[in-house]
Amino acid sequence: MLNTFRLICALLAWSACASTLAADAAPCAPALRHTFPRLQDEKPQSLCQYAGKVALVVNTASYCGFTPQYKGLEALYGQYKDRGLVVLGFPSNDFAQEKESNKDIADFCENTFGVKFPMFGKSSVRGKDANPLFRELAQKTGQAPMWNFHKYLVGRNGAVIASYSSLTAPDDAALVREIEKQLAAH
Repeated sequence: MLNTFRLICALLAWSACASTLAADAAPCAPALRHTFPRLQDEKPQSLCQYAGKVALVVNTASYCGFTPQYKGLEALYGQYKDRGLVVLGFPSNDFAQEKESNKDIADFCENTFGVKFPMFGKSSVRGKDANPLFRELAQKTGQAPMWNFHKYLVGRNGAVIASYSSLTAPDDAALVREIEKQLAAH
């Protein structure tokens, strides 16, 4: 399929296709080499599709005092997605504050906060049952989520940059500065 794409590009205009090929060829960092079910339909999604982007990974919950952060996360995503930011939401019931089904969570996120950033099926984010991404993020930062809406920033190269507590709002000046710094790095 890639060879067919290259042939079509050569016939049409190589320069118009080069950026697509470069994005497809972006190496997938170990932190992104995981597949999770998409929240809305539970279809498997490889995180490698976000290779080369700056990722803000967040564990979420529907019934938490920090749940209004969905609005700020969506605003952050909307403001910076064209520059290469992706917010990745991982609902979790580790703190007994999440809805029962993925469908209910998806409906809540869309209808209450207009969430458009990628969300994945409910999973554990701490302890021995933590999903492999959160296990790796906790290992690299030395910080597992202590509560809902804990955030990890991952650079374009897949390096885990920082960990932010639930108390760090999506519009926190230091967080936004670090996101902008990472977006500027190529």
